[in-house]
Amino acid sequence: MLDVPLTKAQARRRAAQLRREIDEHDHRYYVFDTPVISDAEYDELKRELIDLEQRFPDLVTPDSPTQRVGGKPREGFVTVRHETPMLSIQSIWNEDDFRRFYQTCCKELGKTECILVGEPKYDGASVEIVYDDGNLVSASTRGDGYSGEDVTVNVKTIREIPLRLPAGQRKSGRAPRQLVLRGEIYMDKKEFQQFNRHQEGLRAKAFANPRNAAAGSLRQLDPRITAKRPLHIFVWEVTPATTGRPDSHWKCLQLMKALGLKTNSDGSRFESLNEAVDWFDQMKSRRERLSYEIDGCVFKLDSLAAQQRLGTRAANPRWAVAWKFPPLQKSTRIKDIKAYVGRTGALTPVATLEPVHIGGVEVAHVTLHNQDEIDRKDVRIGDTVLIERAGDVIPHVVKVIEERRTRHKRTYRLPSRCPACGSQIARLPDEAVARCRNASCPARLREGIIHFASTEAMDIRGLGEKLAGQLVEKGLVKNFADIYELTLDDLKNMSGANASPIGRSHQKMMRMGD
Repeated sequence: MLDVPLTKAQARRRAAQLRREIDEHDHRYYVFDTPVISDAEYDELKRELIDLEQRFPDLVTPDSPTQRVGGKPREGFVTVRHETPMLSIQSIWNEDDFRRFYQTCCKELGKTECILVGEPKYDGASVEIVYDDGNLVSASTRGDGYSGEDVTVNVKTIREIPLRLPAGQRKSGRAPRQLVLRGEIYMDKKEFQQFNRHQEGLRAKAFANPRNAAAGSLRQLDPRITAKRPLHIFVWEVTPATTGRPDSHWKCLQLMKALGLKTNSDGSRFESLNEAVDWFDQMKSRRERLSYEIDGCVFKLDSLAAQQRLGTRAANPRWAVAWKFPPLQKSTRIKDIKAYVGRTGALTPVATLEPVHIGGVEVAHVTLHNQDEIDRKDVRIGDTVLIERAGDVIPHVVKVIEERRTRHKRTYRLPSRCPACGSQIARLPDEAVARCRNASCPARLREGIIHFASTEAMDIRGLGEKLAGQLVEKGLVKNFADIYELTLDDLKNMSGANASPIGRSHQKMMRMGD
């Protein structure tokens, strides 16, 4: 977001630049399923353009990305016109914006409170499915919001999508003469990992995340390929084109469930604003435990009459918002790669990054595990990479964004000699890890002391990374037995040592040595 004053001419140039960049990213995302920036970075570009156009309304152009929904259908598919537009939903990122949305809806409807329905914001591929007299007759992608790609044959390969309604054991309702619904095609997180491993084994294309895998699988020209992919669906809307549509969004969800369609049991209806906020917090805390990817929660006015009264903007409805979670992926640049020696002698390559904040935490380093992993992902110094940090998982490189790679980026190889002691590095044929075999290697000794003193081992408090390094560097500890020969003066003379915990640690070591 811009926080400096701009002249009209500067704003016009910047807006034109943003439109070109966003159009390019839209094309990569919607047409080729190969994004080169993270969702968070894309959102920042879009928000900056929105801010500029709000400050300078006459800069809005008919072809601005803020005035349309998505991307063009890819060649090879028949184009299908949506009876009602598949609009995107306005994104917000904090509670203040959510409360402002709620208060605006209530004010414009002349009410003190509004009933909302909340559902997870799925990270997959949106589709529209049409049933005539209970038979599935058409399925299409979102496309540009007005026309999408005909993927009927592909959608029919997904077992969770009934070919005839009502379906399954829930045959408690009669299908409307025409039922037009919308939903999200997605790939389960564990199944995505298995699928990617299978792709890598075949030396075929692997995907950066389940969303890209779902979109790429849905839009195969050969439906036999789609049929082999582990795709699922959640349905989340009954459109106005439906015959005899119920009068509330919640009732629409219940109708779809009664017909045997797969809805999400985590969706909920709220009588008050605070209930909705509490549910959002619960979903955010549960995010990592869900079997599928979500990147926020969608809130809609329950009353369809209220939705119609509030209407839509150029690109999104005024009666719904998508409250997004903090991002888990961002792109950044690898500044350097260095090998570090662990207590077992294993060499671990670690990349130094241009620091980036992911999920509220600054990430400046990321392990690359071993040489095989570096080669498999073709990671090079200077590359722009996509970093992911999910839950308690250590941040890792998802992929290299090759489109940003300039010429002459050099490949990285682990050193042939230990960076700490100079000994020859060895790698056994059946191991992925290269090791320093020198038992007296100072790096191995330092890491071994740190582990030896940790709470999982001898629990010698005060003997941490810094002190362990000084003891090895000064030659006071050459093996674990030397720890018990240390005097209190030895420990106190270490730079930065705290006398109180050091004294307690020394007493504990003396008792252990007796």
